[in-house]
Amino acid sequence: MSATAASGRRHLWRRVLWSLVWPSRHERIQPTLSGVVLIGLSLGIGTAAYNSASNILFIALSLLLACLILSGVLSWLNLRRLAWQLEIQPPLRAGQETEVGLQLLNGKRYIPTYALWFEFAATPFNRGEPARPESTVTGRGIDVWATLAKVQEAAMGGSVHLRTRLDPGGEARLGWIFTPPRRGLLRIELLGVGSLFPFGFLRKLTGTDMRREVPVWPAPVEYRRFSGAGPRRPSGDLQQARAGNEGEMIALRRYESGDSHRLIHWKASARTGRLLVRQYSAQNSETCSIWLTTDAAVWGRPEQFELLMSFAATLAQDLFCAGRLQSAAIDDGPQSPMRRVADLESFLDRLAEAQPRPAPPEGRAAGSERGPRRSNLLTFEPEGARGIAAFINGNKTAAT
Repeated sequence: MSATAASGRRHLWRRVLWSLVWPSRHERIQPTLSGVVLIGLSLGIGTAAYNSASNILFIALSLLLACLILSGVLSWLNLRRLAWQLEIQPPLRAGQETEVGLQLLNGKRYIPTYALWFEFAATPFNRGEPARPESTVTGRGIDVWATLAKVQEAAMGGSVHLRTRLDPGGEARLGWIFTPPRRGLLRIELLGVGSLFPFGFLRKLTGTDMRREVPVWPAPVEYRRFSGAGPRRPSGDLQQARAGNEGEMIALRRYESGDSHRLIHWKASARTGRLLVRQYSAQNSETCSIWLTTDAAVWGRPEQFELLMSFAATLAQDLFCAGRLQSAAIDDGPQSPMRRVADLESFLDRLAEAQPRPAPPEGRAAGSERGPRRSNLLTFEPEGARGIAAFINGNKTAAT
């Protein structure tokens, strides 16, 4: 055996012994109720053994301490070389069940893994700079207990147990199912991994820094449609209603994922060396554009604002699936074209983070700004104290 290999083995055993005596920062070992009883019994038997000098009591004391030490060593080996990874499949919708997957891998060669549990937490947060830290003693204008209670109420947590044996080199998948209560950004964390293996005397907890930040889209809502108030064609574009009539070709554009293959202009594509598709007048005249305003002066009720986000998301999805959504914009932002599923998902991500816009400066009334000058522009207005109505070209087209 070379000197390098012998030195490496000595350092390995030193690290193993030191990790048993002084665990890492994220590890915590706590005695359970049975473990406290065992420790108390060991102290009592040890005191009686020293006072009576009985060999039988010393043997019993050594057996109890050996069980306690063996429990800690086996618990440490149970978590050693165990790898895990979070699996989250977006999109997440408010009010709908979703599953957070956890992929496990036992990297040990000979020792299986038993009886683990994994603690999860899902906490809403707002994107941006964190608030300035302030002492709970000197802080002014804040209610510490109300803030903590609000955070605890919004946070969700749960645990998942590994109920089967994970063989050496084996893999397993666990799932935590929860329901996001509202839209927004959600931070999903794996707080820790725990084990009571083998005897239940010690509870070993290992903390993790694994987290994912995902948007939660608004919940879908039901709404009423009104006939005769949809997008209208200009009077000069009226044609006979027959199958396959899409009007006159007005332009060529690059092929996007999801475009129909029958719209490809093969001759122009061969000349330019890239796929080009035909764009017809009917495709522009029957589509509409969404313009969503979030003025706090208009949407003063929080529950009505949340209904607005859900209504806009549901209407955008329905129009996109029907091929009638051309673009969408929020407040003063540009009109983003809706050609692919990724464009719609980007708009829903913005709806997940949207907040009421502060009141405009003095001299400009709320809602005085006008939207982009487009035909078939879909806008939203409050209807009563709770309802919302959608308008196209001044005509009421849907309401909820």
